[in-house]
Amino acid sequence: MQKGVVYVDSQVYRREFPEATSEVLPGVAWGLIEAFPSPAYWAYQVWANDQDPDPINYKLGASLKEEVGACLLGGHGIPANVGLAAFAHLCELGAFKEEVPTEQQLLEWLSAPLNVSGKQVRYRFAKQKARYLHAALSQLVDAEPPLCSGRALRDWLLTIPGVGYKTASWIARNWLDADDVAILDIHILRAGALAGFFSPGLTVQRHYLELEEEFLMLSRGLDVQPSKLDALMWYQMMSAPTIVHGLLSQAGLKAA
Repeated sequence: MQKGVVYVDSQVYRREFPEATSEVLPGVAWGLIEAFPSPAYWAYQVWANDQDPDPINYKLGASLKEEVGACLLGGHGIPANVGLAAFAHLCELGAFKEEVPTEQQLLEWLSAPLNVSGKQVRYRFAKQKARYLHAALSQLVDAEPPLCSGRALRDWLLTIPGVGYKTASWIARNWLDADDVAILDIHILRAGALAGFFSPGLTVQRHYLELEEEFLMLSRGLDVQPSKLDALMWYQMMSAPTIVHGLLSQAGLKAA
């Protein structure tokens, strides 16, 4: 057995993890808990984070409208700080109140320069996102979304123009703390490639549900909540690009 130890506020927490050579999934070894980014490493990291008295809060908005807006304004091609600045800007202008702004109004608001860390930044894809956001806010007003599960909400959100599996899953995870969906992007794919828990040749664009099921199987094997594993894995992989690219190169894997 491997022994994990973490110190939090002068308290010592200990836990045993399976041997590095044992399998978490068929053909996938646990690996060492100190070996980034092995399955055992992720299991240890989630457990260590669980000892923190402050729980993870995924929500970005104070209402489902705001959550949809925050996630739609972020995502592919939009740096996180720019997406959050655009979201805060629209919140200040009342975009997520009861009356839905017109598409033209949203476009004007998104076309205005944003203050990001003291710099004036233009929001990319303003016209496209204004159209998607107007459609999303209109649907939230016209119909009652199902909140019984993450997948139910995710599937409902997929009917909105411009909302794909990743964005819909992101909203569902954040709003419901859902553990029956996964937010899959390039960082999670790289983690899966390095640890071997994703089948080769699968892509988010064509095989999202297959990859999601493999991710959920890993979470069950590690006995961790998928929402916590997803968030922690994304953050650490995103925060260490040089290390990740070096590991991918050593393994003969593509970075993209």
